[in-house]
Amino acid sequence: MSKHVYLLFVIFGLSQLVVAQDEKDNIGTETVTVTKAYSPTISDAFKIKSMPNLNDSIVLQKKKIEYNIFSVPVASTFSPAKGKASTVKKLPPPELYNSYASGGLGNPGNAMAKFYTSRAINRDERLDLGLNHNSSRADIDGVDLESKYANTTVDASYSKRDSDMNWGADIGLQHQLYNWYGLPEGAYDLATINTIDERQNYFMGEIGAHINVEDAYFKNANITYRRFWDAVESGENRAIFKTGFEFPLEEEFFGINIHLDYVGGSFANADVNSPTNDEGIDYSNFQVGINPTLRMLRDDLTLDLGVNIVYGMDMENSENNFYVYPAVAASYRLLDETVIAYAGVQGELRQNSFYGFVEENPYVSPTLNIQPTDSQYDAYIGLKGQLLPNLSYNIKGSYTAENRRPLFNLNPQNDFRNDEKGYYYGNSFEVFYDDIKTLGLFGELNVDINRNFTLGVNAEVYDYDTETNNPAWNLPNLKGSLFMDYQIDEQWYMGVNLFYIGEREDFSTSVIQDPTPGVTDATLITLDSYFDANAHVGYRVNDQLSIFLKGANLSNNNYQKWANFPVQGIQLLGGATYKFDF
Repeated sequence: MSKHVYLLFVIFGLSQLVVAQDEKDNIGTETVTVTKAYSPTISDAFKIKSMPNLNDSIVLQKKKIEYNIFSVPVASTFSPAKGKASTVKKLPPPELYNSYASGGLGNPGNAMAKFYTSRAINRDERLDLGLNHNSSRADIDGVDLESKYANTTVDASYSKRDSDMNWGADIGLQHQLYNWYGLPEGAYDLATINTIDERQNYFMGEIGAHINVEDAYFKNANITYRRFWDAVESGENRAIFKTGFEFPLEEEFFGINIHLDYVGGSFANADVNSPTNDEGIDYSNFQVGINPTLRMLRDDLTLDLGVNIVYGMDMENSENNFYVYPAVAASYRLLDETVIAYAGVQGELRQNSFYGFVEENPYVSPTLNIQPTDSQYDAYIGLKGQLLPNLSYNIKGSYTAENRRPLFNLNPQNDFRNDEKGYYYGNSFEVFYDDIKTLGLFGELNVDINRNFTLGVNAEVYDYDTETNNPAWNLPNLKGSLFMDYQIDEQWYMGVNLFYIGEREDFSTSVIQDPTPGVTDATLITLDSYFDANAHVGYRVNDQLSIFLKGANLSNNNYQKWANFPVQGIQLLGGATYKFDF
C-alpha cells in the first residue's frame, strides 16, 4: 500500500514540474516600434571635470588685474656694429732654408768648416751636397814629433721617389792627415828624432747605389764600392752587395736577406816585428751569406726566428770555411710601455778592413794582418720602457764569444828597419787577434723634460776572458757618459757631453834579431782612466744667423787615449752658422 502511495506522489510532482516549464517558455508576443537610431554616449559619471566644483566653507575669489603700458618715445643715435668672428692668432711657420754654412777657429790652432745644401731638382728628385772639415795645426806640449791632424770629407747624393719605390746613388771622398807622434819617452836622442818622417796621409773614394720597393716581394738592394789607400803604397778594395725579400704569410712574415762582401788589398811593407822589410803583405777575403727569418707578431709579442749561414773564403791562403750562426730576437710587453722584456742570440762573420781599423785607431802601421772575426754568438737579455711619461730606461746583460777578435797593441821598437816612414819606433799600433769571451752589463736612463730639455746617462761594465790569458789589450772594463741639451729660450741654447773611460793595458817591447825561444822582453803599460768634458753654447741672432762657442777637454787633462799618444789640453773654438737658400 505504502509503495503505491509513494509512487503516486512522485508521478504527481513530475507532472507539476512539466506544466510549470511550459508556462515559462510561452511568454507571448509584443510589438516594438523604433523611432530614433541608437547613438551611444559616455556617461558623465566617468569624466574628470576640468574645473572641479569646490565644496568648501571658504572659497577665494580671484582678483581681476588690469595692465596698462605707457609708451614714451626716447631719442637715440646708437647704431649697433656688425658682428665679426674672433680669429685665433697663429704663429708664423718657421722659414726653411735648403743650405747652411758653418765655420770656426780656436786654440790651439783648431779649425772647422761645414757646408750642406739640398736642392730639389723637381717634385720627385733631389740632390744633396756636403763638406766637413776638422783640423789642428798646433803641436801638443811635451811631444817631440809633429802632432797635427786634419780630416776632410766631401759627399754628394742623388735620390728619386716614385709612387711605389725610391732609389738613388751617392759618392764620397775623404782625406785624413795624422802623425805617428807617440814616441816612447826618452827612447831616442834629438838627432834620431830629427830624421823621422812621422806624417801619414789616408785617402778614400766611395760610390754606391740603393733601391727600396713597396708592395712587392723584392724589398731592397744596395751596392757599395770603396777604394782606400795611404802615402806608403798601401791599398784596399771593398765591395758589398746586399738585397732582401719578404713574403707575407697568414699571420707572419718570412724574409730572406742575402749579402756578398769582398775585401782585398796589399801593404808594401813587412810586419814591424820582422827585422827586415823585404816582403809585403797581401790579403783577400770574400764571404757569401744568406739570412732567412720568420717574424711572428702577436698582441704583445714580437719574435724573429732565423739563422745566418755564411761561406767564408780566404782566397790568399786558399782556405774556405762554412759558418752557421743563430739569428733569434724577441720582445714582449709585460706592462704596456712601462716594462718591455727583450732577448736574443745573434752571430756573424764580421769582415775587418784596413779602412775600418784606421777609423778606430788612425795610428796603426801600414803593415796589418787583415782577417775576419768569427763572432759565434752574442746572447743578451734586458728590460726597457717608460718609468714616467718623460723618463725611459734600458738595462741589458750580454755574453759574447768571438774568435779572432782584433785588439790594438803597440808595435815594437825596431832599430833594424829603415822604412820610408817612421812608424817602427814604438810609435804605431798593430792588430793582435785573440779568442775572447765577454760578460757585459749596460744601463741607460733618458729624460725628456719637454721639447727644450733632454738628459741622458749610461754606463757599461765588461769582464774579458781571453784564450791567451793576456789582458784584452786596450779594452776598458768600465765606460760611462752623460749628455744634455737645453734650449734656454728662443735665442740661447747649450749642451754638455761628459764621458769616462776606465783603465786599459798595453805593452811595449823591442825587436831582437836572434831571440831566445820562450824569452820575451816586454814591459806592461797601464793607461790611466780619464774623464773628458765637452760643452757648447750658442745664440741665434735671427732665423738665418747664429753664433756658437765650443769647448773640448774642459778638465784640461792631457790623458792618453792610446799608449804614448797624449791628447791636446783644453780647447776652445768659436764660430758662426748661416742658413740660406742656394
